[in-house]
Amino acid sequence: MLSDIQIIQEKVYIIQPILDKEDYKTEHAEAMSLIESAGAVYAGTIYQAIREIVPATYIGSGKLAALRERLEGLSEITVLFNGDLSPSQTLNISAALNDVKVIDRTTLILDIFAKRAQSNEGKLQVELAQLKYIYPRLKGKGAALSKLGGGIGTRGPGETQLETDRRHIRMRIDYLEDKLRALATRRSLINDRREKDSVKTISLIGYTNTGKSTLLNALTNADVYAADQLFATLDLTTRRLQIDGSDFLLTDTVGFLQSLPHNLIEAFKSTLESALRCDLALIVCDAAGAYNRQLETTLQTLKEMHFEKPYLIVMNKSENIEDFTLYPRESIFISAKTGMGLDRLREKILEFFRARTSEVLLRIPYEKISLYGKMKKYVVEKDFSYRDDALYVKAVIENIYLDKFKDYFCG
Repeated sequence: MLSDIQIIQEKVYIIQPILDKEDYKTEHAEAMSLIESAGAVYAGTIYQAIREIVPATYIGSGKLAALRERLEGLSEITVLFNGDLSPSQTLNISAALNDVKVIDRTTLILDIFAKRAQSNEGKLQVELAQLKYIYPRLKGKGAALSKLGGGIGTRGPGETQLETDRRHIRMRIDYLEDKLRALATRRSLINDRREKDSVKTISLIGYTNTGKSTLLNALTNADVYAADQLFATLDLTTRRLQIDGSDFLLTDTVGFLQSLPHNLIEAFKSTLESALRCDLALIVCDAAGAYNRQLETTLQTLKEMHFEKPYLIVMNKSENIEDFTLYPRESIFISAKTGMGLDRLREKILEFFRARTSEVLLRIPYEKISLYGKMKKYVVEKDFSYRDDALYVKAVIENIYLDKFKDYFCG
């Protein structure tokens, strides 16, 4: 019976290198959250201050011997090196630990991505990132990799593909890249059409697990999956947002993370670039967490992607904050969970767009009604009245389109 089946969770023991005395605690906390997001259990940590990297194993033999003793008698254990390892370092550490499975931080994040991806494009992007990570590690290592068995690091392409030769892996990579280029082209055409139709777009950007999906739901009354986990959602999600009669498209994006692996950024680059073709970005941070690091990581990632659009800083999870003086002065404090500050956020969004618009009164002669109908997409009508001589419209128009209506200005 199902009730008699005991589900054994994979246990993960962390090797935490200390390269920076300020950063390692945050890095370790992130690793523990990543382990939870992968559906595994945290089993402990061994710390190692790094003065000089050992080429073969990154950390010294003495520390590996101490870890080997700690792991004796533990079953279903995986060792996570909380950093990036070369293929040879991964294998050498595993050998020093009596062939325990060893993964690095990138492998763990890739596994979570494989678990979270729902859309066809998301799955293709994750598989591409995994294969590009596996590809240089296959040469002469097929047998060793195949010994890893199930669990973290084996979702996605799977053991069968790990055991195929490099030529077939390369062919699969080329195929995935072609498919994703076609999807990126189609998405670009959609974005071009939105810009042509003057659709205003807003993107939610920021660190993972800062509440972006919850905020999307709160602002748009949507029902997008949101959970208190790293990378709870991967796929691009867009919903209609209406504020005071003005329509916007609000898009949620994959969250960032400190030192997010470069191949992951590359795999999701076209998706991110699509979201970054917005009129306004909302950079969402966790006000109750390491908001400075989150903001710094997000801005650095955006800089690397040559993002130059205007943005507002939104400090979410602010319901229990009493002193706001330490935060960036321009921050908007909200709680997507309780609704605190959402009206203020809506006001700030409108203020931004209204600074780029003008409110005018248009007089449309009845013989020009059909022509006005073709230009109506550039107008947000606030009020209108039919009079004997013409249609009078109180409207909000973006400044860049005002010249189209110069013949209809009234008063």
